[in-house]
Amino acid sequence: MAHIIVVGNEKGGSGKSTTSMHVATALARMGHSIGVLDLDLRQRSFARFVENRKNFYAREGIKLPTPEYRDLPNVDQSALQPGENVHDHRLSAAVAGLEDTAEFILIDCPGSHTRLSQVAHSLADTLLTPLNDSFVDFDLLAKTDPVTGEILGPSVYAEMVWNARQLRAQAGLKPIDWLVVRNRLGAQQMHNKRKMGEALDRLAERIGFRAAPGFSERVIFRELFPRGLTLLDLLDIGVKGLNISNVAARQEVRDLIKTLNLPGVTVDF
Repeated sequence: MAHIIVVGNEKGGSGKSTTSMHVATALARMGHSIGVLDLDLRQRSFARFVENRKNFYAREGIKLPTPEYRDLPNVDQSALQPGENVHDHRLSAAVAGLEDTAEFILIDCPGSHTRLSQVAHSLADTLLTPLNDSFVDFDLLAKTDPVTGEILGPSVYAEMVWNARQLRAQAGLKPIDWLVVRNRLGAQQMHNKRKMGEALDRLAERIGFRAAPGFSERVIFRELFPRGLTLLDLLDIGVKGLNISNVAARQEVRDLIKTLNLPGVTVDF
């Protein structure tokens, strides 16, 4: 069976699509077969990235390693079992359609609470939750005392992950490997970075996740999206002599893939 990677966060603007793009493309570049699904049926950022990528290499005559994207199939209501949810059926059919050929399936969830996102989390072998390195976004994971900073309990999103873990345990599936990816790390905000790190370490022990290195805020991520490119493609498209920022960003991608510790994956870029 394919190893399923789910990228989920109920808040927008956390770098979720950027994380999805780079993880999926990195695996494709290392020779792994990977299928991808975008459950944000309205914005479709990840789907548009793959479309942009295919349009770029068709226009430029350059073949780049690319994940296989699938839309969720339409379902005839008559095909549903009594009481079966149509969204559950569509997601299950999409995953089943990729499992025969893909080593990995990456599912990019919307930045909101939806039925599709709930079901996807229960399918995850590996769950990535990108998080802006700020206490503004920390409440995605936990409720805290505004005065003391004491962790009072898990947030609604953390409870959803807990429920997904319970469903997997009941089905006899292996536990979810949950990684919280610290994005938009500020080089000049060392005090905040340290405090966030301490808070995440405390919370990780309570609700069971690993903190993973993410991506700093870089203009190049936004510049590459319209062409469907990632940092790993720059040399292939003729960019000579990567600048210091690009080299550092490429190292961030390498560090994240190493931290994921995916089965059968050896980082070689």
